Amino acid sequence: MDFLKPFVLPVDTRTAERHGSIDLYPPDDTGRPRPAVLLVHGGPFPAEVRPTPRDWPVFQAYASLVAGRGVLGATVDHRLHAPDAYPVAADDVRGAVEAVRADPRVDGGRVALWFFSGGGLLAADWLREPPPWLRCVALTYPLLVPLPGWPVPDRFRAVDAVAAAGDLPIVLTRVGRENPAIAEGVSAFLGAAKSRPDVVEVPHGRHGFDYLDDDDASRAAILRAVDLVLATMM
Repeated sequence: MDFLKPFVLPVDTRTAERHGSIDLYPPDDTGRPRPAVLLVHGGPFPAEVRPTPRDWPVFQAYASLVAGRGVLGATVDHRLHAPDAYPVAADDVRGAVEAVRADPRVDGGRVALWFFSGGGLLAADWLREPPPWLRCVALTYPLLVPLPGWPVPDRFRAVDAVAAAGDLPIVLTRVGRENPAIAEGVSAFLGAAKSRPDVVEVPHGRHGFDYLDDDDASRAAILRAVDLVLATMM
């Protein structure tokens, strides 16, 4: 189970607050409302997979990393258990967004959504109609066009939604050793974007580079992506 490998960047992993399907990683300074980043895992993964994604080292590390920078990190176990479950997963993500924004420690006007892998299709709704509080959409080795044969509604074609995003900041981390079908979708997405997204390149990285490729290039890419996302929220 590669997804249980350690995060390639050394991070002091914080203890999460568990609220149903949502884990929160508050920063040390909660004397005033802080921005928040909600991390959205990929899939599909069978419902019986254990541990669930919010307990994988990679997501615990990203959430802890942003918390260490003064931003509340959050993860959600959404129900993307099959290719036809994107509508259910989208509802789970929307509920998590509402819960995070309602937390009294969060500045509800400064929130970023960070999608990984197959979760990239879940970004489509937010790109098509970005709410005013959404400061950034981040995408890491994202799936942006459904894979052939997947019964996914057209609503989730992020490659088609991005044209409506206007000047919404987008941070996209692209790996060089990507599945060709996923890489083609990423290229099409970048071509369709009205404003040029910030692209973090990992030329020799694999899909899952942040736990598969333990090297300086991976660590630099992670830090660059975090810097770009947090810069939109300050």
